[in-house]
Amino acid sequence: MENQNKKNQAAPEQDVNQLMAVRREKLKNLQDAGQDPFALTKYEQDAYSADLQEEYKDLPAETETERVVSLAGRMMSKRVMGKASFAHLRDGKGDIQIFARRDIMGDDAYAAFKKLDIGDIIGCKGVVFRTKMGELSVRVTEVTLLSKSLRPLPEKFHGLTDTEMRYRQRYVDLIMNPGVKDTFVKRSQIMREIRAYLDEKGFLEVDTPILTPFEIGASARPFITHHNTLNMDMVLRIETELYLKRLIVGGFDRVYEVGRIFRNEGMDTKHNPEFTTIELYQAYTDFHGMMDLVEELYKRLAEKICGSLVIPYQGNQINMGHWERLTMVEAVKKYSGVDFHDWKTDEDAIASAKEHHVELPEVPTKGAILAEFFDAFVEDKLIQPTFIYDYPVEISPLAKRKPSDPAFTERFEYFINATEFGNAFSELNDPIDQKGRFERQVAERKAAEPDCKAQVDYDYVNALEYGLAPTGGLGFGVDRLIMLLTNSDSIRDVLLFPTMKPLDSDKKVSKEVSAPAEATQTAPVVEEKIDFSNVQIEPLFQDQVDFDTFSKSDFRAVKVKECEAVKKSKKLLKFVLDDGTGVDRVILSGIHEYYEPEELVGKTCIAITNLPPRAMMGIDSCGMLISAVHHENGEEKLHLLMVDPHIPAGAKLY
Repeated sequence: MENQNKKNQAAPEQDVNQLMAVRREKLKNLQDAGQDPFALTKYEQDAYSADLQEEYKDLPAETETERVVSLAGRMMSKRVMGKASFAHLRDGKGDIQIFARRDIMGDDAYAAFKKLDIGDIIGCKGVVFRTKMGELSVRVTEVTLLSKSLRPLPEKFHGLTDTEMRYRQRYVDLIMNPGVKDTFVKRSQIMREIRAYLDEKGFLEVDTPILTPFEIGASARPFITHHNTLNMDMVLRIETELYLKRLIVGGFDRVYEVGRIFRNEGMDTKHNPEFTTIELYQAYTDFHGMMDLVEELYKRLAEKICGSLVIPYQGNQINMGHWERLTMVEAVKKYSGVDFHDWKTDEDAIASAKEHHVELPEVPTKGAILAEFFDAFVEDKLIQPTFIYDYPVEISPLAKRKPSDPAFTERFEYFINATEFGNAFSELNDPIDQKGRFERQVAERKAAEPDCKAQVDYDYVNALEYGLAPTGGLGFGVDRLIMLLTNSDSIRDVLLFPTMKPLDSDKKVSKEVSAPAEATQTAPVVEEKIDFSNVQIEPLFQDQVDFDTFSKSDFRAVKVKECEAVKKSKKLLKFVLDDGTGVDRVILSGIHEYYEPEELVGKTCIAITNLPPRAMMGIDSCGMLISAVHHENGEEKLHLLMVDPHIPAGAKLY
């Protein structure tokens, strides 16, 4: 059976190689005849499919126009019917049928047309007409091969059903799935609309450095590189904030940047190491002014892009016409019953956190613990648009303190569908206070991570000493906004080329392309040799367990449907599992040190399913995933137990 499975897996690859060999032979014949398609440099195109469909939407069946058009695009289908053939051409705006006849094209041209392959890029000229069956078509008089497709397309998307492969080969995904292309067209429309709105409001678009001279004290981990000429390490920016506020100091009253941001952190459905933000700053306003701007912008985008203030998103109807406003203290009390004002000391807050199974922050102050309560009890309840404001000063190093309560800051975040979409402040403009917060932030970061190279940005403090006007600032993630407006459930669905871990197959593709398919050979499989000489394992238990006791643990095969990092936790991954019951099972596992979430989606694992639920970070973990742990040279190693994918979800282990 195993050998048969291997044969079945190898068959498609063999078929592709055979088809590629045929296509390469066709190309060689063309080149030998002096008809190399790759020698062509341009083609005069004067019409597009969608424009023709709109222009002639009322053209009756069996009616021919006098319009001669020149089209270009990829041939997506072909039906040869003796002396006449049909094909579908896909250009930059859509699809249109082309009709080829031997008596119109001539014997040689028609014979050349019949040799074309699906996927070839062609140019064609002909007359627009509507067929007896009512399909708008072009009766071609000539067809030109513009580029030969040497690799066959997936048939009706079979062969590219694997989601990960769609991200890796986005070029094929775009060819085969017009809906994917529509998402990225809409992304461009959204960006244009945002820019238009901000330009109307008098904001100036600017660019600030991507390479920065040092790591700041913020918690986000940067990517580090080295500048050879200056002989110094540099970092890719984790935000655009400090440079933009320098411009407010310099006299620009309203500025914004559409900025690429880089954070060397985990990946899941809402996070990618590089992503796009918009940050904007407006002098002489505060965070309430930023709330009004967000609400106005999002209403405009909903109506312009989606055609309604009520938009669908992942099974919910999101009403952009109504935004709730709550302080963090109010929100925590509303959803957990815990009142911040009952905590007189940090010790009171710590005791309350332990009572409610809330994870303690690295520096367990009242304000920081309040934020942990928010993460545990509130965020997942915020489905409709909600502003949460008045954040503790401990977690808001760049926001201005509330004059009425210096323990809090004039800061808000806004949430939609249980996800944070943006962050805004009344910007801190007191250089003395700012310097102190920066220094505390860096000290706390180094205490938690002794090897980090975080520094205080004293030049920014210097800028503040020249004077920063009262300023409102806002930053929001563009990719999450586009997910919302396109009803996409993963950030990878709105990034043309999301970050992916390379596969061996990726490295082999170029080799396969550069060598004739018929010469491709399968390399011999070399069994990996593993050195266990430095491995230490725990001693076996001496206490025996009877079979009845052991049999009470229900071990089941589970399929990983989703996996993401748990917010505010460095260790925990949240698994959504298929356990065969038809109801999703959630299990949290502290293995983020060893795995990124993307690696585990689709894997088959083993879990104990009859353990009582255990609250972790405000989430009930219903079971335990099984891992193998050992030590090697004094360092702990962990491997999540993953088994044959042929084992169905819910299969019981005995």
